[in-house]
Amino acid sequence: MDSRGVTPVVGKVLEAGIVVLYIGLLTTTLYGGVVPGYRSTAGDAVGDRTLAAAAERIQQAVPPEAEAVDVRVRVDLPPTIRGERYRIRADGETLVLDHPHPAVGGRVRLALPPQVARVEGSWTSDEPAVVRVRGADGGVVVRLKEREGTPGERENGRGDGEGDG
Repeated sequence: MDSRGVTPVVGKVLEAGIVVLYIGLLTTTLYGGVVPGYRSTAGDAVGDRTLAAAAERIQQAVPPEAEAVDVRVRVDLPPTIRGERYRIRADGETLVLDHPHPAVGGRVRLALPPQVARVEGSWTSDEPAVVRVRGADGGVVVRLKEREGTPGERENGRGDGEGDG
């Protein structure tokens, strides 16, 4: 029996098998370890930049020496970090990034003038973020809010859900 006609077919099948095995191993390696690690590292870097930009916007919104102040500033946040929604909240004079993935998060201390009495509130990444700086009896209050309100509410001074007082 002459098997010379089968040899090219067997060779091509072995080559195809080796290519499929190589692609399978490469895919398993990348998606099993390298890509998730990269996503976490990139997500942490984006989280740090987001916190730094948010802190900068908050600090810019507070006038250096004014106490009778009423300022609203919009803050642009990425809608997701590492493919998931997140939250930024005030913790004293610190901003904290809360993210569902444990490798992504962070804290940044705010550099605020002494007349700031407190920083409060939080933002979620799927809502418009606003900083509200307002004079109060005990000094200036900085509030992280999620909406400015409707145009009519803003014109009447009620865009923060607090009323006129």
